[in-house]
Amino acid sequence: MSLALVFVVDDEPAIAETQALVLQMHGYNAIAFTNPLTALSSAADLKPDLLLSDFQMPEMNGLSFAVELQSLCPNCKVLMISGAVSHALHHPARDRFEFLEKPISPPDLLAKIRVTLDSAA
Repeated sequence: MSLALVFVVDDEPAIAETQALVLQMHGYNAIAFTNPLTALSSAADLKPDLLLSDFQMPEMNGLSFAVELQSLCPNCKVLMISGAVSHALHHPARDRFEFLEKPISPPDLLAKIRVTLDSAA
C-alpha cells in the first residue's frame, strides 16, 4: 500500500510543520512548505495526491497556487484552509476547491482529508 503524498503549504512555518507532523503521525507522507513557489517546483517531480494550502500567503494566494499546481498534477485534490474565507469569494477559482475555516481540529482535518482522498477525482 502506498501512502498518500500531501503537500502542506502555509507561510507560517509552525502551522505548516505542525499540520505535516499530524498527518505523518496518522500514516500520510506529508511535506511542509512555507513558500508556494518552492512547492510548485517540487510538484512536477513528486506528484502530490493532495494539497492542503493556506489561502492568504505573500507570494501568491492559495487559489492561484492550487490552479497552477493542478496544471502540473491534474489528479491532485485540493483543500484550502483560511481564517478569512470571505477574501476568496471573488476569485475565479473559488468554486473549484473546498474551504475549511481556521482553526480546524486535527480530528476534523484528518476526517476531511480521508474523505477527500477517497472521493472520485
